[in-house]
Amino acid sequence: MKLLYILGFALLLSACGDKKSDNNDEPKSTTTNSSEPANISYTISNVYPHDTASFTQGLEWHNGFLYEGTGLKGESKLLKVNLKDGKAVQQLVLPAEFFGEGITIFNNKIYQLTWQEHKIFVYDAGSFKKLKEFTWDYEGWGITNDGKNLIISTGSNNLYFVEPETMRIQKTVGVNSNYGPLSDINELEYVNGKVYANVWNSEYIAVINPESGVVEGRIDLSGILQKFNKDTYPERDVLNGIAYDSTSKTFYITGKKWPALFELKLNG
Repeated sequence: MKLLYILGFALLLSACGDKKSDNNDEPKSTTTNSSEPANISYTISNVYPHDTASFTQGLEWHNGFLYEGTGLKGESKLLKVNLKDGKAVQQLVLPAEFFGEGITIFNNKIYQLTWQEHKIFVYDAGSFKKLKEFTWDYEGWGITNDGKNLIISTGSNNLYFVEPETMRIQKTVGVNSNYGPLSDINELEYVNGKVYANVWNSEYIAVINPESGVVEGRIDLSGILQKFNKDTYPERDVLNGIAYDSTSKTFYITGKKWPALFELKLNG
């Protein structure tokens, strides 16, 4: 997803999103939601360290640990991370030709996207042993699941609902805000019937109704690093990474090569 410094900022702006998209042939929804999304406030309860070497593409909370998928060719990994110190307790390094993307955990398996290599890797969640791989026709950006289907974003305004055992697309939902189609949908997290999505190169999280595609809420995280004096690392990139702990009902959010990870609870 992303990468201002690999291809040049000007080239990225000329593409559709943070990747030179091969999504041009994807169907786009043209229905517009006229209602302005609700602004959702939050309270930060904790700030934890985050490894500034991790170009975060996907984030999951599972059995007391964070699981993180990272990107960049030659640097892409799958990590199991201790929340308190931000250090990896288990890792798998992807082959250098792959640019890792989002991850999700479903039925004790980890699904990891790749950006433009058209591969989805499936691992055992405990051992990180690769169980299989699938071919995916589009770019890979973000992935989550609703307990039945995988939900995949590709940099367009579409969410793809995909059968986990075959990678067959079951349905496609176009995401729209009050301004029209919302493209550059990135890292995803499914929580209590809604899809929470980073939008590439923005400082907010969109809360999406997965049935209608309507953006119903907006979580503004502008300046969150600066508020905690965490904005000093020179290679810091965009906000990206959403995980949810259903027990504590808290979110964990971070960004690409960010020095901090924030635990927060939504108000209301």
